[in-house]
Amino acid sequence: MFNVANVRKDFPILSREVYGHPLVYLDNAATTQKPLCVLNAMQEEYLNANANVHRGVHYLSQQATDLHEEARETVRNFINARKTEEIVFTRGTTEAINLVAQTFCESQTQEGDEIIVSEMEHHSNIVPWQLQATKKGLILKVIPMTDDFRLDMEAFQRLFSERTRMVSICHVSNVLGVENPVDDIIRIAHEHGVPVMLDAAQSAPHSPLDVQALDCDFMAFSGHKMYGPTGIGILYGKEKWLEQLPPYQGGGEMIDRVTWQQTTFERPPLKFEAGTPDYIATHGLSTAINYLKTIGLDNIAIYEHELSRHCLEQLKTIDGMEIYGGNEPSSAISFNVRGIHHLDIGTLLDRLGIAVRTGHHCAQPLMDRLHIQGTVRASFAFYNTREEIDTFVGSLKRVIQMF
Repeated sequence: MFNVANVRKDFPILSREVYGHPLVYLDNAATTQKPLCVLNAMQEEYLNANANVHRGVHYLSQQATDLHEEARETVRNFINARKTEEIVFTRGTTEAINLVAQTFCESQTQEGDEIIVSEMEHHSNIVPWQLQATKKGLILKVIPMTDDFRLDMEAFQRLFSERTRMVSICHVSNVLGVENPVDDIIRIAHEHGVPVMLDAAQSAPHSPLDVQALDCDFMAFSGHKMYGPTGIGILYGKEKWLEQLPPYQGGGEMIDRVTWQQTTFERPPLKFEAGTPDYIATHGLSTAINYLKTIGLDNIAIYEHELSRHCLEQLKTIDGMEIYGGNEPSSAISFNVRGIHHLDIGTLLDRLGIAVRTGHHCAQPLMDRLHIQGTVRASFAFYNTREEIDTFVGSLKRVIQMF
C-alpha cells in the first residue's frame, strides 16, 4: 500500500488554507488536483518540444509527435484496447459522447429507432441523444432505478425491441457512486445485436478498466478527473465501429486528400481528430496515467473504499441524515440533512475549509426521481486521509448545530 503522506507531497495545493482553515478537498468527482509530475511534464514540453504534431519534418515536430503518439499507446495499455487506432483524443467525456451520438445516429439510425439510457445518467449522456432524437425522430428509452438505487435489470430487458440501436450507460453514477452491472448490461445488449457505450468518467480514476474483458463497443472518460489536465479526454471505439462511422468534424489532420470535387478521409483515429490536437495535454494525461499505475489502481480502490466506509459509518450517526446510494463504499457519497438546504450546508462547510459539491450534479432527471432538488456530495481521491474525513464530519456537525 502506498504512503498517503508521501503522495500528498506531490500535490502542493493540498497544503494551502481556505478562510484560515486547512483545505479539505472532497470534490474529486468534479475534478481532481494535479501532481507535480504532470505539471512538470507539460511545462517541459512547452519549453523544449513545442511544435505542431504529424505535420513537420523538423526535429521539434517529430519529438512532439512521438510524445503525442506515445500518449495514445499509454491510454491503449491503460484500458487494454487491442490497437492504438481504437483510441481517439477528445476534449473530454462530453465531447466523446457527442461524437458517438452524432456520428452513430447519422449513419446507423432511422426515424422510429430507439436509444436506451438510464435514469441515473449525467446530462452529458442524455442531452446528446435527445438532440439526435429530435433531429432524426428517434425514441429515447430510460432504464428505471429501484428504490435501493440500482438499475431495474428486468425492466431493462423489456426495453429492447427490433428498433433498438444503442445502449449508452454510466459505469459509475456521479451522484450515487453506484457501480452499474455493466458486464450484464453489455451481455444482454449484445444478445440483441445492440452496441453499448460506457461513460467511464467516474470509474477510470478509481479502478482498473479492461475494454476487451468488458466487450463494450465504446467508452469515454476525461483527463481532469484522473489527475490529468483539463480539456483532454478519451473515446475508445472498437475498430469495426470507428471504421463505419463518418467524421465528426472537418478540417486539417483528418483528411487523406482534398479536391474541389471530393474529400477522402484518414482512417481512425485521425478521422475523428480534426485540427491541431492538444498535444501538451495528451502528454500530461499520459504522465497522469503512468503516475496512477505507479501507485496501483488496485491499491487506490482498496484505500478509497476504506475512506468511504469510514465516512459512511460516521455520517449514519447524524440525526436527519439521508444518504443516496446505499450502504456500499464508493468514490462519492451524496446526502441531505433533513430540514437544511444542501446549498446552505455546502456554503458553510466552505467557510470551514471543506470543499464539497452541492446541487443537482448535472443529473436533474435523477433528482426528479429522488424527489429532491439536489444533494451535498463528498467525493474521494487517494490523497485524502482519514483525518480529513474526521474534519469533514466534525465540521458538518458544527454546521448542523447552526440551524
